[in-house]
Amino acid sequence: MSRAPKLPKIDADERFLAQVAWAYHVEGLTQEQVADKLQVTRLRVNKALSEARRNGLVRITLNTSFSACPELEEGLCKAFSLAEAFVAPSPERAADLQMIIGAALGQVLSSKLADQGIRTFGLTWGNTLNIATRFVASFNRHDLEIVSVMGGLTRGSDFNSFEITTRLADLLGAQHSYFPAPLYAGSRRSRDTIMKLDVFDEVLDKIRKIDGMAVACSDISARSLLVRDGLPSDVKPADLIKAGAVGDVLGTIIGANGEPIDHPINERIVGIGLDDMRRIPNTILAAGGAYKVPVIRAALRQRLARILVTDETTARALLAQKAQTVAERSAVDP
Repeated sequence: MSRAPKLPKIDADERFLAQVAWAYHVEGLTQEQVADKLQVTRLRVNKALSEARRNGLVRITLNTSFSACPELEEGLCKAFSLAEAFVAPSPERAADLQMIIGAALGQVLSSKLADQGIRTFGLTWGNTLNIATRFVASFNRHDLEIVSVMGGLTRGSDFNSFEITTRLADLLGAQHSYFPAPLYAGSRRSRDTIMKLDVFDEVLDKIRKIDGMAVACSDISARSLLVRDGLPSDVKPADLIKAGAVGDVLGTIIGANGEPIDHPINERIVGIGLDDMRRIPNTILAAGGAYKVPVIRAALRQRLARILVTDETTARALLAQKAQTVAERSAVDP
């Protein structure tokens, strides 16, 4: 019998206790209000408060690595009009950050995909999503279809949407479908030709109607999977940065305000656009790290996601930038 890999784990029980304790002891909500907020029964809230006191989580302060997370989650939801935020404690080693965020995303996916109301769910590609599939709870969802929502990378990789989509579908006993196209066409003209083909028209129509999806985003640097393996050879990262790029979402290169930059690369995307993404419910953006703060913030400004999965340090940076922007606007327009 094979042994489970030794990987960092998100303690779901402790996180729930921290959420209940924060809402009750710090926000001053009643047990009934806490139950409504967290969408659980009042009995579960009552038991959680008792357990939090019994195990020492609640003393004068919240004695847990998740102690700051509920406050940050509330702040992110208010600042960026999110339906939900999941903030994981930042790891001691920067090298573990992607693993922590992937583990957190796996827990969120376990909860979302257990919802029978979600029948089609989309995935992009990237290492964060690749890691997340290792942490998704295994259960049977034969009625669920996992859909690849982006064109593939030009080189084989565990991070490719084909592999990630297959892995998650196999774990859940679900169906799966691919988007059998490159992320970028050779030109706008060839892109238009591809998009008009019946087979792609049907796939794109399915993607636009999915019940939710998990996406990653990347910056424009050598760390980016898009830069390493996804950009066409005739497109240089330096030119994208010169045009104002801070990163990409679904292959669309965006600037600091979240709008697509003025560059021909955005006319060559084979797939859905940001307006399509904005209309999809239950869209989860999972990303973290100081170098990704500009692109995460840009995506949130355009409300491209309803749920954010990130880490504590990144959450603080996003909120600090939001507060600075508000202050600057107040100074200009008192």
